[in-house]
Amino acid sequence: MSKTKLTINDNGSVKIEGDFEIVDKQGNAYGLQGRTVLSICRCGLSNNKPFCDGSHRGHFEHEAVAFDLPPKKV
Repeated sequence: MSKTKLTINDNGSVKIEGDFEIVDKQGNAYGLQGRTVLSICRCGLSNNKPFCDGSHRGHFEHEAVAFDLPPKKV
């Protein structure tokens, strides 16, 4: 099984690569048709939510720079 990797793209989607399943709030799986790479919408403009359709172009700005979260609360 390959490790799942999420990449937060500048001004756009979250790219998911690897072995994953995407389900709705009731736990029903989306039919991914064997895809091992796809993009999830972050801007809310996609007509194909939760998947990205490129609608963010020119309408969503975010520079993705990694940082450390504060310590986990105990």
